Amino acid sequence: DEHAQAAGRHLSDRAEQPALLGHSAPMRELFRAIGQVAASGLGVLIVGETGTGKELVARALHREGARSAQPFVALNTAAIPAELLESELFGHEAGAFTGATRRHAGRFEQAAGGTLLLDEIGDMPLALQTRLLRVLAAGEFYRVGGRELLRADVRVIAATHQDLDAKVAAGEFRADLLHRLDVVRLQVPPLRARGEDVPLLAAQFLAAACAQAGVAAKSFAPAALEVLRGHHWPGNVRELENLCRRLAVLSAARRIDRDEVAAALGARAAVAGATREDWESALRAWAAAQLAAGATDLHRHARARLDALLLQAALDAHGGHRQHAAAALGLGRNTLTRKLGAKRGPRKS
Repeated sequence: DEHAQAAGRHLSDRAEQPALLGHSAPMRELFRAIGQVAASGLGVLIVGETGTGKELVARALHREGARSAQPFVALNTAAIPAELLESELFGHEAGAFTGATRRHAGRFEQAAGGTLLLDEIGDMPLALQTRLLRVLAAGEFYRVGGRELLRADVRVIAATHQDLDAKVAAGEFRADLLHRLDVVRLQVPPLRARGEDVPLLAAQFLAAACAQAGVAAKSFAPAALEVLRGHHWPGNVRELENLCRRLAVLSAARRIDRDEVAAALGARAAVAGATREDWESALRAWAAAQLAAGATDLHRHARARLDALLLQAALDAHGGHRQHAAAALGLGRNTLTRKLGAKRGPRKS
C-alpha cells in the first residue's frame, strides 16, 4: 500500500549506509513493521537467511528510532573467538589478562545512548549468554577485570540465521535470554520470495558497482532481468550484489544481455541443478567399491571426507571468507576453524 511504499522510500532516502529496497508484498510488510517498532525501543530479534540484509534492517530501526543521533554499533558474535568475546562486549581494564596493556572500551560503551546489534547471536557461548542476560536485566555491567559499575544505556537488537527455538530445545541457547531479546520478531524474506524486487536491486547494485570500479555505466537488458528473476538465489541479496560487481568489471557490453547473465550464473546453476539422487548414487558407488576392497572404519573415513569437502566448498563459494562459510554451513566460526585444523587455505576476516 501507499503507506508501506512511502516507508520504504523514507528508509532509503535517509540512509547513509546501503538502504533497504523493494516494493514486493514481503518488503512492504517489513517496512510497515519497522515503522511500527522503531520508535518503541522494544527488543527486536531479526531473523533471516544469510545474505538477506539483517544488518540493514537493524540500521533502519536505529535511524527511525529515538536514538538515531547516537551511535549504531554492530558486533558479529560468530566472528570473534569465544575467549575474546566477553572483552569485546564489555571492555577490559589494563592488566585484566595477558596482553591487555591498556583499558579497552567494549561495544556496550561504544554504543552508549545508541543501538547495539548483536549479529549471529545464536553462536554466543552459553556462559556469555548468562552474563548478557544479567546485563540486560540490570542495565549495568563491569569491564573485564574492572570495579567501576557502568550503565548499559543501549537498545539491543539481535539477529540470527538460526532457529533459536530449536537451540533452546537442544539446550544450546538460554530460554530466558531469548524471551528478553525476542519481544518483537522481524522476519527478513529471502530474495527468492521477492522476485519482483530483483530488477530494482540489480539496477541499483550494477550502478553502484560501476561507479565504484570507475567504469562506464551499464544496464541489464529486459531478457537478462528475467534470467535474474528466475534464479533461486541461495546467497540472497549478497549473491546478487556480488554478481553485479563481477559483471560491472568483466562485461565488455554497456547493455548486459541474457546470455551473459546466464553464463555468469551457469556454474552455480549447474551445481544447484544436481539432484539428491545424483550425489546419493555417487556415494553408494563409492561405498560399494570401498567395501569390496575390504575397507574398515568406513563410516569415520566417509564423515571426515564429507566434512573436508563441505568445508572447502563453502570456503570456495564465499571467496575464502570463514565467517560467511561458517554461516552457510550452520556452524560458528570457531567451530569451522577447529574443523579446518591444520588445513591451510584462503582466510579472510
